[in-house]
Amino acid sequence: MSILLLIVGLILLVIGGDLLVKASVGLSLKLSLSRMIIGLTVVSFATSAPELIVSVQGALDGYSGLALGNVLGSNIANIGIVLGATALIAPLDIENDFFKFNWPWLLAFTIILMLFLWLGSDLVRWESSLLLVLLVIFLVTLIRKARKDKSTMNIEITDDIQPNPWWKIIVYLVLGGIALWLGSEWLVEGAVDIATSLNIPESVIAVSMIAIGTSIPELAASIIAALKKEKAISLGNLVGSNIFNIGSVLGITGIIQPIVIEENSSNLLSNDMFWMLGFVLVFIPLAFLPIKNSIGRFKGVFLLLAYCIFLLFAFGTPIF
Repeated sequence: MSILLLIVGLILLVIGGDLLVKASVGLSLKLSLSRMIIGLTVVSFATSAPELIVSVQGALDGYSGLALGNVLGSNIANIGIVLGATALIAPLDIENDFFKFNWPWLLAFTIILMLFLWLGSDLVRWESSLLLVLLVIFLVTLIRKARKDKSTMNIEITDDIQPNPWWKIIVYLVLGGIALWLGSEWLVEGAVDIATSLNIPESVIAVSMIAIGTSIPELAASIIAALKKEKAISLGNLVGSNIFNIGSVLGITGIIQPIVIEENSSNLLSNDMFWMLGFVLVFIPLAFLPIKNSIGRFKGVFLLLAYCIFLLFAFGTPIF
């Protein structure tokens, strides 16, 4: 029953997240926001909704380890699974300004989060507020950069997307909200039950099963695009998703309910956050060895193997 709750919860989160994206884009077009702004901000926030709802629900239910583990695991899965699996199908180019803009921002967010957790073993409201403020600064900088050089912007909403009628936007919004709420309730309940029955912390389930589940939409879209010989994913967009996870998901969750790491979730501090940093730093050798500015099949295999090793450590012995 617990596994069924977990699976159904994940499915509802995926459906709810997709409906919320459609509602958000439709509403933004109705309000005459520019398509560039919608692509850079509205869609990014909406696609982070499943992680946000799960983290808030977990924190409110007293499972802070699940709330934090969801974000750490999702950031690791985005690079290890989504990027790794996509590179197996079609090589990915590293954008010219990747190490000048996107990657430094991700590294900064990752290090700041690690410092907050390392120094205090929790995430209080002022720290969460700072993460949210930094996200706003990142978005403002990103929008200004996109306006100056539109050729580097890969998530602009295309002109063939037309606004939906109001009734459809409302239906998408209501159904998406209900699906996200029910999905988060059942997913958290199922994850906690599984963790209890296996005598493992709920944070372990969060960084593994839940994180993989919430990464399925990005993985499916990337693989389908790669099989069609289209540009699968942009590294900038993938990194942007990880920045949103830290800035918006943990920022908003920590403001609503401070995230306090219990002793049974200490693996998040002793193991998982170092893996998250490692997957950020791995971009440096990936970018220059052996083929410069390209991530091909060999590097994709490396990322997938690294993710498998991470899972072994997540269920086993901490590295520090």
